[in-house]
Amino acid sequence: MTVRLGLLALLEAKPGKGDDLAAFLKAGRALAVAEEGTVTWYAFKISDTSYGIFDTFETDEARDAHLAGQIPQALGQVGPELLAADPDIRTVDVIAVK
Repeated sequence: MTVRLGLLALLEAKPGKGDDLAAFLKAGRALAVAEEGTVTWYAFKISDTSYGIFDTFETDEARDAHLAGQIPQALGQVGPELLAADPDIRTVDVIAVK
């Protein structure tokens, strides 16, 4: 397995919506598990309102499939209610893995 690609999504919750965003992210794990091309998927909390997702892929096709998949669609549906701003989604190259 050669993990060489990733996505970093930074999310800022509206005031008072951090717990709801955390619950959404926890539920998103099941969707990520079902994605064959997603090697790893992490949801994390930075502060009461700042959260993120980091996931890894072996191929561009797998990353593209994830970006077109159920998690971004679900985030688009709950975003207006939970997010203070649009997600900051960045493609990254993984340069080292342990």
